[in-house]
Amino acid sequence: MERKTKVEEEEEIFYSPERIIEVNDEDENIKLGYLRAILDKQDPSCKDVDDLTLRRFLRARDLDAEKASRMFIKYLTWRRSFVPKGSISQSEVTNHIGINKMFMQGKDKRGCPLSIFFGGRHFPSKGGNDELKRFCVLFFLDKLCSRIPDGEEKFTIIADLQGYGYSNNDARGYITAFSILQDYYPERLRKLFVIHVPYIFMAFWKIICPFIDKKTTKKVVFVEKERMHATFVEEIDENQLPEIYGGKLDLVPIQDG
Repeated sequence: MERKTKVEEEEEIFYSPERIIEVNDEDENIKLGYLRAILDKQDPSCKDVDDLTLRRFLRARDLDAEKASRMFIKYLTWRRSFVPKGSISQSEVTNHIGINKMFMQGKDKRGCPLSIFFGGRHFPSKGGNDELKRFCVLFFLDKLCSRIPDGEEKFTIIADLQGYGYSNNDARGYITAFSILQDYYPERLRKLFVIHVPYIFMAFWKIICPFIDKKTTKKVVFVEKERMHATFVEEIDENQLPEIYGGKLDLVPIQDG
């Protein structure tokens, strides 16, 4: 019998009837009801929030409705203050758009949208931390989430550190980006593949790793150069993979995607 790939095995976990029952089991439905009751008292506008969104916050807090409610209210407060108009214009993130460090096209074998980040093009002095936050929200996370198809909730990222050096180290910036991801976009990241990893980054990673949630760090996969193509084609069809990694797609800057 033909051996199943890791992706096929993972798809069975996520898409099989058993998994559907597990995700939507009675316990989670009860906790969802508790969460809605708490949020209705705290903010009546929460009644318009869909179940899938609230379930992600519940799962991020291990189905603890009280903790999930605090997390969601924190998200609402942040979103209303940080993006009061509902969106951010390109003129507010020019320092990050101009250097083309983020690209978005294709999807993995599960259908999750794919993004590529070039760490060697990121510099901490470009635009400051506030502009980095705006860039993360509009030209990274919001755009990726808008491409997630029905039936899926996550996205996949490739972080390419080719050319990464001391000038690219940005502890504050990376901690900020991971904080936004895990606090305000819970259960969205499927996997983060990190490639062309220099020694300097591994030393840097040990510094910032304690500030990142363990659930998030478990999704970070460091890929050796010799295993890079094999790892990618196991997770991503070649017609969805950028040419620079042996696929067939041109790179598309995220602002053009």
